[in-house]
Amino acid sequence: MKNKKTVVLGASSKPEKYAYKAIQMLVDKGHTVLAIGQNKGEVAGVKIQTKTIPLKNVDTVTLYLNPLRQRDYYNYIVEAKPKRVVFNPGTENPELYQLLELNGIKAEVACTLVLLATNQY
Repeated sequence: MKNKKTVVLGASSKPEKYAYKAIQMLVDKGHTVLAIGQNKGEVAGVKIQTKTIPLKNVDTVTLYLNPLRQRDYYNYIVEAKPKRVVFNPGTENPELYQLLELNGIKAEVACTLVLLATNQY
């Protein structure tokens, strides 16, 4: 399996949150993870950044932010030029799908945890 550099937007250091579980599972499966969230913390050795950080060679951005909170990151995501953006349940956003499509980025409505668990990541 290929290491897919992944940015988790909406990262959380609370174990009950899906973003936390996703970071844990991505690391367990050998992917490089960058985490950006509202609060500092650490999950599976990955430090959660509270500000955007420069991104290069990103394969996937996986979203754990509701559509209104995503707006602040539209340009950031597009400028990172990931191959795809995964919209986890509750993050669906037709406005962002369109923007991604215009920039040649695949929008995928799916669950990162399910993709990882079924080796479809």
